[in-house]
Amino acid sequence: MSETTTKTNRYRTAALIGLAEIIFWSRWLQAPLYLGLIVAQGVYVYLFAVELWHLVHDAQKIGETEIMLIVLGLIDVVMIANLLIMVIIGGYETFVSRLNLREHPDQPEWLAHVNAATMKIKLSMALIGISSIHLLKTFINAEQLSEHTIKWQVIIHVTFIVSSVAIAFTDRIMTRTLLDAHRNIENE
Repeated sequence: MSETTTKTNRYRTAALIGLAEIIFWSRWLQAPLYLGLIVAQGVYVYLFAVELWHLVHDAQKIGETEIMLIVLGLIDVVMIANLLIMVIIGGYETFVSRLNLREHPDQPEWLAHVNAATMKIKLSMALIGISSIHLLKTFINAEQLSEHTIKWQVIIHVTFIVSSVAIAFTDRIMTRTLLDAHRNIENE
């Protein structure tokens, strides 16, 4: 091999290593997104406090149905906050950097098993839960809503359920395929 070819290969190798480093470090561009979600969670805490104050302050003046709708709204806010925590912590841990909480007594149990596939399933289940709360609020307040609105909320909810089942089924197929491939390698 000539000296020119060797130099060209070294430059090419150095360029590829540099490109790989840039691509690898680009994951940190997601960190501000997770910080933004933390701010959004703060907004939900504020909304929760306002609704809770409204419930406590006006409990004697409002009816049982109104109380139930407010409580369902509070549950909805909590479920969205849980979804945000899963995305913030799980996403950061999966796609940006390890949190190194191995010895922390408050480490969520699910974090030890988090990966992109489990995140998708957990997120889809959370979305079904949130959608269920919205649908329950709709049914309780059905006389105030059009049939068209109710129909579309049911369709959207069913779509979430079907999508979640499809995600879980796909994950199961992928897991089984990986396990079979691993067994085949071990048996060789």
